[in-house]
Amino acid sequence: MPNKLSAILITKNAAHQLPACLSSLQFTDEIIVVDSGSTDNTVEIAIQHGAKVIHQTWLGFGKQKQLAVNHSSHDWVLCIDSDERITPTLRDSIQAILRSPLHMAYRMPRSNCFMGRFLKHGEGYPDWNIRLFNRQFAQWSDDVVHERVMHTGRVGTLAGDLLHESSEDITHYFDKQNRYTTLQAQTLFEHGKKSGVTQLLLSPIFRFVRFYLFKRGFLDGVPGLVHILIGCFNSFSKYAKLIELHRLHKRP
Repeated sequence: MPNKLSAILITKNAAHQLPACLSSLQFTDEIIVVDSGSTDNTVEIAIQHGAKVIHQTWLGFGKQKQLAVNHSSHDWVLCIDSDERITPTLRDSIQAILRSPLHMAYRMPRSNCFMGRFLKHGEGYPDWNIRLFNRQFAQWSDDVVHERVMHTGRVGTLAGDLLHESSEDITHYFDKQNRYTTLQAQTLFEHGKKSGVTQLLLSPIFRFVRFYLFKRGFLDGVPGLVHILIGCFNSFSKYAKLIELHRLHKRP
């Protein structure tokens, strides 16, 4: 018999994206949704799809996801965001692995939809994510943003894509990236990291060469170019904000 599997989600006002996500998780044995105060019908949709809903004020991405993992009934958990969905190939791969797992954590390639196109090259693909793991041997980090799964032992690889189909336009994407770079700069500052002109100038250039040329981001057309240029600006923005934090800290 395969190992039992719990699907884990954290949500807030995700009613538009949630039905497709939950429909792709119907092969799991349990769905846990931790909601941080939705004002739309996110909770109702989750209940309609048979999910167990837990209400929790926002703790940060890492802590919020780990809280959801702690509420699962089974050791094997599949963590997914509300704007993601499991493809049939990935579902079959997960089910096959659970019959006789060789590792305690598994990664999967994520294909990100940007400007109406699923990216298959550059920075957008394969966007490797560890999302399937045994909670006895792995857990989410406490990072406020860009949380990661901390694990022991080797990581296996699953076949099939995790589709990330965000409905946000470029304006909202810029807003989100602005918040992320602010949090990244604050985290670096709190850990005593510093930046200078070298990182400010060279980091975006190295990023562009790596993802647009070496990882063939140019094959994704205009969406691929725009996606990578925004990533380059994020590098610049993060280090600029870090420099500003140090300068403000020195002021009397």
